[in-house]
Amino acid sequence: MGKLEIEKLHFAYDKATPVIKGIDLELDNRKTAIIGQNGSGKTTFVKLLKGLLRPDSGRILLDGADLATMTVAQIAKQIGLVFQNPDDQIFKSTVLDEVMVGPLNIGQTLDEARASSRAALAQVQLADVEQVNPYDLNLAQRKMVALASILAMDTPIVIFDEPTMGQDAAGKAIIKKVIEDLQAEGKAVLCILHDMDFAAAVFERIIVFSQGQLLLEGDAREVFKQKELLQQAYLDQPQAMKIAHALGIPGDLLTVEEVDSALARPSQ
Repeated sequence: MGKLEIEKLHFAYDKATPVIKGIDLELDNRKTAIIGQNGSGKTTFVKLLKGLLRPDSGRILLDGADLATMTVAQIAKQIGLVFQNPDDQIFKSTVLDEVMVGPLNIGQTLDEARASSRAALAQVQLADVEQVNPYDLNLAQRKMVALASILAMDTPIVIFDEPTMGQDAAGKAIIKKVIEDLQAEGKAVLCILHDMDFAAAVFERIIVFSQGQLLLEGDAREVFKQKELLQQAYLDQPQAMKIAHALGIPGDLLTVEEVDSALARPSQ
């Protein structure tokens, strides 16, 4: 697994308006979600991690090496980023050709790229559309194509930007399984999310951004029970936790399954 260490990170598009303000953070092997309101700096932060932006000050270390000393191509072999808008990534005329772009760019042979791309498409349940033009697919499917293109690159770190946006329950289940599989393979998974229910159900560690700073981080249950701090960041608790509190169920439950289990237990 690639290890990312962030030290005193600062960044601004306009020097008068800082976006990232002195973030110190270490990303480990826990499935990690970054949450925060629009404008809190989440997407800028992951673009810095990917090398698409360079910090004004501070360091990002990848397995001890400063990202500032690495090219975007070198970083691409280590860190895969699935953009929020798949149309920012898609430009080929068939799904298979699109998914093969990333693997070919990082040095896979044509046969390797084709095989890894087909495996990735099967993983996101799009194996039957490999010869379809991506723009003949709906938005949710195009997001899966973009996801497959990163999976096919087989990077040790995978970052998702709002993967559940536009997805129905079946699509979210596919993404959940992909994230679990990546962790089982020993890969680091980081995800930007506005979906608190998905974050609570899937991720072990939650990081809360507010106005370009790290407001709160830790185990998902511990973070989501901090109602007042979440409100400070204009965030809400997961629905299951709110329902459990309303019903007087102890334990700061995170998911509907936990609530169902608590309700099924005989009362003392």
